[in-house]
Amino acid sequence: MGYGREYYLAYAFWAAFISRISTSWMYETMMIEEVESGSINAILTRPVSFFEYYLGQLMGYKVLTTSASIMVPVVICLFMELPVDLLRLPLALALVFYYLVLVHIISMIIASLGFFFTRIHHLTVAKNITLWMFTGEFFPLDLAPEPFRSWLIALPFSSAVYRPVGYLTGRLDHATIWEGFVSITAGILILGLISSLLWKKGRERYSGTGA
Repeated sequence: MGYGREYYLAYAFWAAFISRISTSWMYETMMIEEVESGSINAILTRPVSFFEYYLGQLMGYKVLTTSASIMVPVVICLFMELPVDLLRLPLALALVFYYLVLVHIISMIIASLGFFFTRIHHLTVAKNITLWMFTGEFFPLDLAPEPFRSWLIALPFSSAVYRPVGYLTGRLDHATIWEGFVSITAGILILGLISSLLWKKGRERYSGTGA
């Protein structure tokens, strides 16, 4: 793609950092345990929904950890004189945090399956491995051969790592970031509908069986 070693080093440093922000396996595990154990009753009686309860915790945790560790990749890149445009950092992080909403919806879908099946935890592992390939954490997605490259970049999962990191390191322009917001929005609408239907059916089954 015409990029030097310094661009790939910068991508590797930022990909490792950004990927930690864009995952939520810890809260997903907690959500599954709530459903499977029946302790979900305590949350259902609260004024906030199950979705809002865990989304609030997830966002609060990510804001705190990101604020505490953001200077690590910044200092490393500046010290090693790697290409990074720090003026682009706010928009890149905004995209990652917006992507977290989509990730949380996926977690809701998996947690909702706990109403119907057992050992749902294995789906979390499978999902994480799949997203690891689709997000660009493993390698910059623009290095993939066509037609896979266009397909992978078009998916909302590229906004977890590839788009924000590529934007920060100068691989991508502003238009690609805004396309990421559009792609995530489409994913939220589609997966949000699936999540809502699964949760509703699961709640009806849970109330009917007392499981």
